Amino acid sequence: MATVKMPQLGETVTEGTVGRWLKKVGEAVAKYEPLLEVETDKVASEIPSPFAGTLTKILVEEGTTVPVGAAVCEIGEAGAAPAPRSSEPVASAAPASTPQPVTSNGERTISDRPQVATPDGVRYSPVVRRLAREHRLDLRQLSGSGRGGRVTAKDVLHHVESGAARFSPAAQTAASISAPAPMERVTPAAAHVKPVPVAPPAEGDTTVRVTQMRKTIAEHMVLSKTTIPHAWSMVEADLTDLVKWREREKEAFKTREGVNLTYLPVVILAVCAALREFPMVNATWAGDKIIVRKQINVGIAVDIEDGLVVPVIKDADHMSLSGVARKIVDLAGKARNRKLTLEEMSDGTITVDNTGALGSIASYPIINPPQAAIITTEAIVKRPWVVNDAIAIRSIMNLCLSLDHRVLDGSVASRFLQSVKHRLETFTGSP
Repeated sequence: MATVKMPQLGETVTEGTVGRWLKKVGEAVAKYEPLLEVETDKVASEIPSPFAGTLTKILVEEGTTVPVGAAVCEIGEAGAAPAPRSSEPVASAAPASTPQPVTSNGERTISDRPQVATPDGVRYSPVVRRLAREHRLDLRQLSGSGRGGRVTAKDVLHHVESGAARFSPAAQTAASISAPAPMERVTPAAAHVKPVPVAPPAEGDTTVRVTQMRKTIAEHMVLSKTTIPHAWSMVEADLTDLVKWREREKEAFKTREGVNLTYLPVVILAVCAALREFPMVNATWAGDKIIVRKQINVGIAVDIEDGLVVPVIKDADHMSLSGVARKIVDLAGKARNRKLTLEEMSDGTITVDNTGALGSIASYPIINPPQAAIITTEAIVKRPWVVNDAIAIRSIMNLCLSLDHRVLDGSVASRFLQSVKHRLETFTGSP
């Protein structure tokens, strides 16, 4: 009998959530065959079986979060009978020496990150301390639902959503304990958001389990909208010449490079060139300072089954058109096959989202913090257009930009967007 343990999917990852079992108890499993899907805050990955044999027992049910190294299932010899089902609830597999508290609904809980002690001896995880800084909370006023009564990220978010959060000198002091980054000011409206009452499921309704990825997306988007003052701008770009160029070049490009020639790599190179002209767009708000990034790392939004993920093209401004095109195909393929690494999801400085691929003609994207901007490329549509005082049918695309108004004023953002537009309208093979 062999035991499969929760793997570590990154250097800083300390736990994982079982998203979906790909094998059932009693089924044969080949070595290296996908066994289960594991979700973390950053990625969702298929985990191959380290052993060949028969899945005899599942120790951790779908949706349960367990520490790295915890046993998740047992695999016996080929043809082995399934282990008898236990009447005990499936635990989160914490070390045996550390009993886990049980909530009122019978669920077991675990702490959500490595704990760091504060001067008063109370231990809080990095994510909890970050949320406390962002929402100006005094963590000593919160009741914890985690192991040993510790405060979890879910406790903090529930406290904020309940409208109980208040600004006070004590809260600012507690939130800044062991905080490497300066605190940011959050508007009172953001801290006093009340949850919307939700009616229980009615007959015929379907309840869908919220995956770890969806939870992370939700928390990230709420964080963005409650801490970043969004502003928005849009321009219309006449891409008629670019469309004609692509039609002429796409077959030869596919034969030469082995990937399709799409508009996205062209847009990314135009964005990179515009960032070199307006470097403040490639920046991060850091409380008492703005950090202007030298490295241009472009995140690309990829639509997968569970939501959106944003892998990052590092040093995109140093790449050729074909290099960017191949990198997009590589990262998008990894995203859809759940093969992305944490390194490929980290350190983005701006995001480009090809919403036009889904037919959108205008969108208001949410900024991916800590970035200061996100740009969308909308669908290219044929429209009547005035050219040299005459009406012609042209290929028009809207470019939409959401910006962090703490970092950027409208004038800089508008000139940046106009620069991207100009480079696309005059594209001849290089930005």
